Amino acid sequence: MTTAESVERRLAAVLAADVAGYSRLMGADEVGTLSALKVLRRDLVDPEIAAHKGRIVKTTGDGVLVEFASSVDAVTCAITIQRRMADRAPGGADPQLQYRIGINIGDIIVDFDDIFGDGVNVAARLEGIAEPGGICVSSSVYEQVRGKVNVDFVDRGEQNLKNICHPTRAYTVCPRESHARRAATSVSAPRLSVVVLPFTIFGEDPAHERFADGLTESLTTDLSRINGSHVVARNTAFSFKGESVDVRALGRDLNVRYALEGSVQSGSNRLRVNVQLIDAATGNHLWAERFDKPVADPFDMQDEIVARLANALSTQLIAAEARRAEAQLQPDVMDLYLQGVAGRNRGPTPEHLASAKGFFERALALEPDNVEALVGTAYVEAISAGSFVADDRIERLSLAEAALVRALSLVPDHAQAHMVLGFVQISTNRAAQGIAECQQSLSLDRNLAAAHAWIGIAKVYMGRADETEAHIREALRLSPRDAGAFRWLHFIGVAKMQLNADSEAVAWLRRGLELNRNYAIGHFRIAAALARLGHLDQARAAVKAGLALDASFTIRRFRSHFASDDRTYLSACESACEAMRMAGIPEG
Repeated sequence: MTTAESVERRLAAVLAADVAGYSRLMGADEVGTLSALKVLRRDLVDPEIAAHKGRIVKTTGDGVLVEFASSVDAVTCAITIQRRMADRAPGGADPQLQYRIGINIGDIIVDFDDIFGDGVNVAARLEGIAEPGGICVSSSVYEQVRGKVNVDFVDRGEQNLKNICHPTRAYTVCPRESHARRAATSVSAPRLSVVVLPFTIFGEDPAHERFADGLTESLTTDLSRINGSHVVARNTAFSFKGESVDVRALGRDLNVRYALEGSVQSGSNRLRVNVQLIDAATGNHLWAERFDKPVADPFDMQDEIVARLANALSTQLIAAEARRAEAQLQPDVMDLYLQGVAGRNRGPTPEHLASAKGFFERALALEPDNVEALVGTAYVEAISAGSFVADDRIERLSLAEAALVRALSLVPDHAQAHMVLGFVQISTNRAAQGIAECQQSLSLDRNLAAAHAWIGIAKVYMGRADETEAHIREALRLSPRDAGAFRWLHFIGVAKMQLNADSEAVAWLRRGLELNRNYAIGHFRIAAALARLGHLDQARAAVKAGLALDASFTIRRFRSHFASDDRTYLSACESACEAMRMAGIPEG
């Protein structure tokens, strides 16, 4: 019996393969299929596994489980097998035999000659969703091999694999020569290209049909505001109303990368809206969302749903395009910009911000007057300055403002540039001017939820903290799952502290940290609020968590980041400094 002490674990690349439709083939010709499989294994599969340093762990009828020490070897072996299978002459072993292959890298348990664990199970499930003749790999394999093997990858999004607890991001492996053949016969779809298909209506209420058509039309308009997007015109999209469409064929016909489809259903005074974002090349679902709300004013409901969808879809589309861009050996300005935005959206850790800034700077090196990259760089500098992670706050805000002024000189109506400029002005004792910039950005793009949040913190700097919560709630209404929502909740906590409502402040600050525990200033703020409530043990624990994220934080740095000369604001800041001392934050 294997004991806990004797269990051997190791990291390995696991390849799982089986023959597509094997039972059907055996039913049609049992002897011929079995004979063909033996020849295939003897002459092609087993020799390639050996040549790529793989170890066959076990075979199960038509399947084979293989362990590799290198993920590059595993993927190269799979590509070679599938290429040789495809190139077989029609008179060879049996042209109907096609392998599906899944590859994962993970921790495995070794028990004598067998292997077990999630590392193995995920590989087996990926094999199950691979196309016949295809290869499907996990994101862990993708991260290891991209740029090291002569293939492209198609992102299949998060996959809920049977009996696997957590969703697994999967990628289809595509040899570059096959991509080249396809490119020779078709034009590549533009980046961020999408068609919003007419929503399906379940029921016969004409009001619901008008509501669904309004969603389709408004989403078409609002998605077109995403920088660099290409959205199919509403008249073309509505030509598919009531039809059952093949998304892959539609993608080819309209030359788009993505399709958005949805449905509207009502019952018991409630309205349910389901939406799915689909990769038009593969037909795979990349993202889905559901809205389930009491029936209210249809126009208010439509505006809220559209705003939430537009904000969420902007993040999802940019993330998908950034993953495509990662595979480019010679990325262009747009590739670099998209990767920068995706990095920034991952959260304001120093690593993510530095990575995002690097992509924007590379884009500007290729095209110095690229407005999107200028705004992207400014946003990163401003967020870094506002997160209390460095002492050069004023220098960063000055660099951000210079980039934004340049961007707006090139494109005066750039909504996000106005918003970020507003944030910079709010952070540098120009709150009223910054609020006006944020309002200007909202007049250009009503879905810029962050603009409401910046107005909310501006009210704190103006000594009007009682007005902050309403602005933040509006931001959350428009984008409840926003990448910056943790920061918005933090703003309410800061406002509550200015109002001496410390118990409420702790509750809001905790909600912010639940969304992002890597926000160091959030831990320091909650420490101050807890200290004022007399909970010194909890306050010191919060300080310890904050210093683990940013060991250089001091009260001196906090004082150097004051954003206003308003007396009410400054008094609240001094009170917070005293509470931070009580909690044990270093003076500096």
